[in-house]
Amino acid sequence: MSREGEAAHAEVGETDRYGLIGGPPNDELRSLSNLAARIFDAPGSAVTLFTATSEHRIAATGTEPEVCALGESLCTAVQIEDPLVVPDAQMDERLADHPMVASHPGIRFYATAPMRSPDGALVGQLCVFDHRPRRTTDAQRDALGFLAARATDILELRLRSRQLTTSLRELTEARDALARSNVELSHFAAQVSHDLRNPLMAVRANAELLAGEPAIQQDPELSGAVARIADAAKGLSGMIQEVLSRAEDGGRPRPTQIDLREVADRVLLDLSPLVRQTCARVQVEDLPVVPADGALLYSVLLNLLDNSLKFTRPGVAPAVRLHAQPRPGCWRICVTDNGAGVPPGQQHGVFLPFVRGSGHEDAPLQGHGIGLATVQRIVTAHGGRVGLEPAPGGGTCAWFELSTDVPASEPGATT
Repeated sequence: MSREGEAAHAEVGETDRYGLIGGPPNDELRSLSNLAARIFDAPGSAVTLFTATSEHRIAATGTEPEVCALGESLCTAVQIEDPLVVPDAQMDERLADHPMVASHPGIRFYATAPMRSPDGALVGQLCVFDHRPRRTTDAQRDALGFLAARATDILELRLRSRQLTTSLRELTEARDALARSNVELSHFAAQVSHDLRNPLMAVRANAELLAGEPAIQQDPELSGAVARIADAAKGLSGMIQEVLSRAEDGGRPRPTQIDLREVADRVLLDLSPLVRQTCARVQVEDLPVVPADGALLYSVLLNLLDNSLKFTRPGVAPAVRLHAQPRPGCWRICVTDNGAGVPPGQQHGVFLPFVRGSGHEDAPLQGHGIGLATVQRIVTAHGGRVGLEPAPGGGTCAWFELSTDVPASEPGATT
């Protein structure tokens, strides 16, 4: 197959899926480019991706990312299956007449290695170049091939992460719909198992493989990136296992004595980026110990606090208050904010799946809707009630009540 034919296959089968064409430079690939240049002690290197007509330099050292036609690319001048090292391009009949070599100052030293997807499609190359001839060692040539393979791993990890994000979004939508009955919940569990376990296994395996490579261990930036990928995959794996475990027993609460303050602290830790982003002020008052399922209550507080931080009025920083009120036989837990509020008549409808309040003209995002259906199912499964009401001075008070008695095991709660 010609290089142009391979590139066309790469565009249709691989390159477009990576989401890097036309986007910002990838930090991990840029680190690999820097490492390749250091290994050869050369001033320039680049990671390129091919489409049907163009070469896209998506990460570079000593030069800028750019796009050029395949016919103008030095990478397409020679078909390669393995790493290629050309000590002096002017002495190589395949490259001597190429404009990038014949010009002044032209490229003299050139080394390149192919980047192939797991199915063998050529998706790009890792190149190193210099304006003067140079000699290299077999170890340098082997290192170039190794780095090209790691660049492909990064592309594949990015692809798997994109696919995982898409799968998670689709599964979240499916979860909210399927959780309307226990029969549908079992279908949801099967779908999660099928769609998420294999991609997560691939992500974790590739991350562990990369973490053990000397080139990764010697580069703090790459090592940190791989560690973050592994940690994210581990966390997602735990979430999936928890969802599957609850689906298998019908989503029933598992009550123990739960300190709501500890649950609130975990939620606020996970929401800390959003708190900082919105310059929010969050006040947590004394909260009780209640007989409930801690994991499910985490989901309740996460949804309510997340809504209070997101659905704000333009130019007004969120002010959120989490507090508890003792009532006969129960505790009422309240999340009060100064946000956009819920229009009259919609306080009950927003607890239905996929229903959002219409909001008002000052609200950048309308309604509280999505997520409240989950809150209602969890609280109801605990034998409690949930509701919304206007907060004094504007905003919303979202509340739920938990009995001081151990709740009966009721099906229907989902995380």
